[in-house]
Amino acid sequence: MKQINTVVLGVVIVVGLVLAALMYERVNSSAESATAAPAAPREPNVVRFEKGAPQLASVKLALAEEAPLPLAEPLNGRIAYNENLTARVSSPIAGRVTQLKLQPGDEVKAGMPLLTLDSPDLAAAVADLAKAEAEEKRSRLAVERARALTEGGVTPRKELEIAEADYAETRAESARARLRLRNLTPGGASANGFQLRAPITGVIAERHVNPGMEVRPDLEAPLFVITDPTKLWVLVDLPERELSKVERGHGAVVEVDAFPNERFGAVVERIGETVDPATRRVQVRLAIDNEGRRLKPEMYARVILVADETKRAVRAPNTALVTQGLYSYVFVEREPGVFVRRRVTPQVQDREWTYLADGVKPGESIVVGGAVLLNSELSAQQ
Repeated sequence: MKQINTVVLGVVIVVGLVLAALMYERVNSSAESATAAPAAPREPNVVRFEKGAPQLASVKLALAEEAPLPLAEPLNGRIAYNENLTARVSSPIAGRVTQLKLQPGDEVKAGMPLLTLDSPDLAAAVADLAKAEAEEKRSRLAVERARALTEGGVTPRKELEIAEADYAETRAESARARLRLRNLTPGGASANGFQLRAPITGVIAERHVNPGMEVRPDLEAPLFVITDPTKLWVLVDLPERELSKVERGHGAVVEVDAFPNERFGAVVERIGETVDPATRRVQVRLAIDNEGRRLKPEMYARVILVADETKRAVRAPNTALVTQGLYSYVFVEREPGVFVRRRVTPQVQDREWTYLADGVKPGESIVVGGAVLLNSELSAQQ
């Protein structure tokens, strides 16, 4: 019995020591908590990451840029020759090419020879003129002879009238042959054959003829296309519903795949008078300057119509926007690893871009990739 009491007393002593140690730790923890500095409060709408955080690898940044406010979403267009400054040159007669020195890209002046043909038609035209002039000379002499005989009373007046009528016919035939030859050789006849000449000043954009080739007036393709490459057209099929927004003189911005980071200015020049019954679209023609000659006919283009260049807005890729409830937001980088969520007001939105009325200034660094991730992190923190 005495032994049992000793064991119980030992257990009680051990339990008391353990309880005393726990109380001591709790008191010390409370004291440290009371003396430690309070934790910094979290900033609303701010996401922070430590340097080198793995989440930063999914974040893509870009500078916000200002652009003219569009009237509608971008339209598909096609760059084309300015037909008012373009000539498609074909040969008026058949023949074989004997001389050809000009290449695409060469500049030509109006009246400059493009090629020389060995042409039987030209020889026939020269021969017709010579024959007509000989007939005219013969009939003129006949008139003079008939007039002298009539005045001398040798022949009746009727003979003189017949000779005068014949002379009039030969003069008409001579004039016809002369005009035909002049049309064939507007720059004058050449001893080497027929010369096809440039009708306008410009640059040879296309050439569909080679030395030795047989040409005819009825060829499907022109032999040469001469144009002014510094003045081009952009052709756009405008949806019928957008017709009321566009007027002649409105500006436009043109983008092409060849120069993805550049924008070219254009002006609405003509609006079609009819609506295509199949597509319900109206063709709109824009004039565009191409002084650097970088734009090429038949390039595909994206055309953004703008009413006034002075009306501008910050544009951001659609990937930069996140929607929560009724509002849209953009994340702006305040400093490396720190992103602020800002509420924005979209004005116009198309398939690629959103034009913002407020919330972001030009030149600020915005998140264009990974905005959804940042929004999720912000929601988790809150």
